[in-house]
Amino acid sequence: MAEEDDSSQEKTEEASSRKIEKAREEGQIPRSRDLTTTAVLMLAALGIYFFAEFMGAKLIGLTRDNFVLNRATIYDPNAMIAHLASAIYDGLFSIAPLMAILLIASIVGPIALGGWNFSGKAMEPKLSRMDPLAGIKRMFSVKSLIELLKALGKVLIILGATIWLLKFYAQDMFRLVDESVGNAIIHSLEISIFATIALSATTILIAAIDVPLQIYEYNKKLKMSRQDQKDESKDTDGKPEVKGRIRQLQREMAQRRMMSNVPQADVVITNPEHFSVALKYDPENMDTPIMIAKGGDHTALKIREIANAHKIEIIQSPVLARAIFYTTEVDQEIPSGLYLAVAQILAYVFQLRNFRKGKGEKPTYPRNINVPRDLRYDAKGKLD
Repeated sequence: MAEEDDSSQEKTEEASSRKIEKAREEGQIPRSRDLTTTAVLMLAALGIYFFAEFMGAKLIGLTRDNFVLNRATIYDPNAMIAHLASAIYDGLFSIAPLMAILLIASIVGPIALGGWNFSGKAMEPKLSRMDPLAGIKRMFSVKSLIELLKALGKVLIILGATIWLLKFYAQDMFRLVDESVGNAIIHSLEISIFATIALSATTILIAAIDVPLQIYEYNKKLKMSRQDQKDESKDTDGKPEVKGRIRQLQREMAQRRMMSNVPQADVVITNPEHFSVALKYDPENMDTPIMIAKGGDHTALKIREIANAHKIEIIQSPVLARAIFYTTEVDQEIPSGLYLAVAQILAYVFQLRNFRKGKGEKPTYPRNINVPRDLRYDAKGKLD
């Protein structure tokens, strides 16, 4: 039994939408630091590549303006303040494109996996996070081992890429000493930019490994046991006792509404004891008769009592009563196979009304009601 209890608690089921929603509310979403690092490094490297000329020109102009000064400017304090303000503005303007790219990367990188999420619960202080024993357990956990292996993998990948780049650009770097100062500066900047882009690109491989791993760990953490699913179902839908009580109240309300329709009926057809169905037919507004109430046993008796109180004609036809009861829902039209049988009943009822008003002769009580063989049911609802 103990083994069965343990196995029943294994978290083998996928997380429900409710559990995922609660996890997001608590700030638990899949995140990849390596993906963020890749986004920032790659966009920064590409930003330097595309805006290097713009930033270089601005910085050269800034240097020229601050080192080429005439004598009057040197001895004028106001001019120095103006130069400082201009230098700050030009310096910020020169790096503004790169800063904008880094800002976008720092926002897009984290939300690329898991989407945008703000959680106040995640910022609440928790003393459990300061527990030294818990910290030691985390240090020697399987997750820490995986993080260590990931860190070693990153070092090896970047180290290998660095060695390859040094070999690739070795001849170019050796030739820098033979170039003029201007050309050497430009050439060294080109080497630096392309090397930065190449090294940043190596983080794509790291992110490609880390992202699926983070998704797997996140889904594994949120997995549920069968008992978790049952508990969540109780919390979400309510306890079975409460649900049963709600269904009972709904049935009672529906029955009360149905009983309120009985006084509008033209005729009630009975079993005569076990079933009662109330029919309404308005030739001017209806194509076919509608069953507005039905019931068995006590409900059938109540329908007959209401019918008697409102002087509604009650016709005993067991076969027809059972056929309507089992084939028609409340407020629905009767099946086409019962048109003839119901027409016989309604014709008698309408003729009887006219007779009681002093119009016409007394009609003959319907005896032989013709119900098709495929619509004849017994008391248990089975076809005869």
